[in-house]
Amino acid sequence: MIEIIPAVMPQSFQELEQKIGSVRRRVKTVHLDVMDGTVTPSVNWPFVPGGQEEMDKLTSGEVGLPFWKDVNYEVDLMVQNPEESFAEWVNAGFHRIIVHVETTQKLLSLIKEWKGVVEIGVAIGMETNNEDVYKYIDAGADFAQFMGIFQIGFQGNPFDSRVFEKISKMRQVYPQLPISVDGGVSLETAPKLLEAGADRLVVGSAIFKKKSEFEGIDTSMLSSVYDIGKSVEISDLEPAYDRGADEAVIEFKKLASDFSEKTLLRSSYAGQA
Repeated sequence: MIEIIPAVMPQSFQELEQKIGSVRRRVKTVHLDVMDGTVTPSVNWPFVPGGQEEMDKLTSGEVGLPFWKDVNYEVDLMVQNPEESFAEWVNAGFHRIIVHVETTQKLLSLIKEWKGVVEIGVAIGMETNNEDVYKYIDAGADFAQFMGIFQIGFQGNPFDSRVFEKISKMRQVYPQLPISVDGGVSLETAPKLLEAGADRLVVGSAIFKKKSEFEGIDTSMLSSVYDIGKSVEISDLEPAYDRGADEAVIEFKKLASDFSEKTLLRSSYAGQA
């Protein structure tokens, strides 16, 4: 089954809540990108002023992730040594946790420790050979995530077509493995990604087309521009409805449905031949 997974890269808990609220009725899973500045030049929530206090509320159970009753969450840890904070993300309520193979020497230990507790994905950069991650999949990683862009950490970056071959080769080796692709996914690239063998499309800027109000603002200045230093309680109010994001999700889901139907037809014709 093909999954369409909206991706958010929020600068604040409020932005996370607003964007998830705009798509929660259309999807089962949402994707959170987090960056602490050690893997990418970018920094975002919760590595901003006030963010750790908000994470503490999540991990303690004082509050839950926005709309946790409606959607499941996966988190992409673009941080060095993710094993140091892995338990925190599990306790915060994330169902899938994605670790970049280039950021840790302890991925095998992580898989062994957390297998069966949470789904663990291995993210594969454009310059990393597929063969280098087979040991993690064989050890029990639940899925692979290919990066569709060379420079991670920014939404809207140019798509890197080399990912088609990487996905195709992985699918040949692991026919049943869920394969996700994150970065550069659009209505133009999605059909080729599905043909290559991806079955989870993580979509950021193509869904949330409107530029973030935080874009271009130095994160060191956020606390003076937006009052994000205060503890944030999840609002009971309905978030602002983002018609553009909602319609974009519908477009992607229709594309996925059409692809699945064509695949079934091809299989049917092949069986009759």
